Amino acid sequence: MVYIKGRIINKVQGFYYVKTEDETYECKLRGILKRNDKKDNCVVGDFVEISEEGNIIKIYERKNIINRPLVSNVDFLVIQFATKDPAIDFGRLNILLLNSFYYKVAPIVVINKIDLISEDEKNQLKEKLKYLESINIPVFLISTYDKIGIDSLEKIMKNKTVAFGGPSGVGKSSVLNFLQDSKELVVGETSKRLKAGKHTTRDSKLLPSICGGYVIDTPGFSSIELPPIKDYNELISLFSEFSIEDGNRCKYLDCRHINEPNCVIKEKVKSGEISETRYNFYKQVYEKLKDERWKNHEKY
Repeated sequence: MVYIKGRIINKVQGFYYVKTEDETYECKLRGILKRNDKKDNCVVGDFVEISEEGNIIKIYERKNIINRPLVSNVDFLVIQFATKDPAIDFGRLNILLLNSFYYKVAPIVVINKIDLISEDEKNQLKEKLKYLESINIPVFLISTYDKIGIDSLEKIMKNKTVAFGGPSGVGKSSVLNFLQDSKELVVGETSKRLKAGKHTTRDSKLLPSICGGYVIDTPGFSSIELPPIKDYNELISLFSEFSIEDGNRCKYLDCRHINEPNCVIKEKVKSGEISETRYNFYKQVYEKLKDERWKNHEKY
C-alpha cells in the first residue's frame, strides 16, 4: 500500500485537510489513533502519513504544540504590539514571552505603527526594548501604513510556520494580509477524494505565506494568563539568562534568586549583566505562582 506524507493545514468538524507536495486531501483519523480520545491527539500543524483511502495512519513526533489554539510544529511566535493606540503593555509582553518559552516556540517581537511617533520617541522605544537583545529576541519596528520594515520581517519568516499573538488594535490583520498568499485554497473544495462538500465550523488554520511556509492568527495566545508552570525550577528554566556555569554557582543549590545571600543571579543584575526588567518580572511571576498555585507544593 502507498502512503503519502503531508501536513494538516485545517480541521473542520472531524475532517482533516492534509497538504502534500501535489494537492490537499480531505481525511479522517484512523480508529486506532482516534481511540485515544484526546483533543490534542491530532492537530493542525502535525506532519502525518495518509493512505490512498484518505485515512491518517501515522502522526510524526512534534517539536512543540500550543494549546490555545491547538497548533503544532510552530517555528516562530510573532508577539505584536503598537507604538500607541494602544500603547505597549510591557507586562503583557513579558507574559507572552514567558508563554513562548514554555511552549518551546522562538519569539519575535514586532512593534507596529512607528509612523505615529517621532524619531526621539522611536529612540526611547528602542532603549526600552534593549533588554530583549540580551536574550536574543529579534525586534522589528514596522509600519503597515507606510510599508516600513515588512521586507525584513518577510526574510526571517521565509519557509517557516509563524503564529501571531498580541492584543487587539495593533494591526495584526494588516501584517497577516501582507504575508498571506492570495492563492490560498478554500477548505471544502480542495478534496478530490471524498467530495464531502463544504463544512462551516473551523478550528485553527495554516494559511499559505508569500514567504513560503505558513502563517496563523492565534487569538488564544494573546491572553495575559501565565503558563502552567509546575514549580520554581521550571520557572527558572524559562529564563535563559539565569543559566549558571558550574564554577560560579549560588551559595545554595536550591536558590530561588529572591532573598538568598550570595546569589550569583542577583549579582549579575547589579552589574548589569542581567536585565533588571527581566529580573523584576521573574520576581513578580514567582510571587504570583507561589501565592496562587504553589501554596501546597514543597518545591516552591
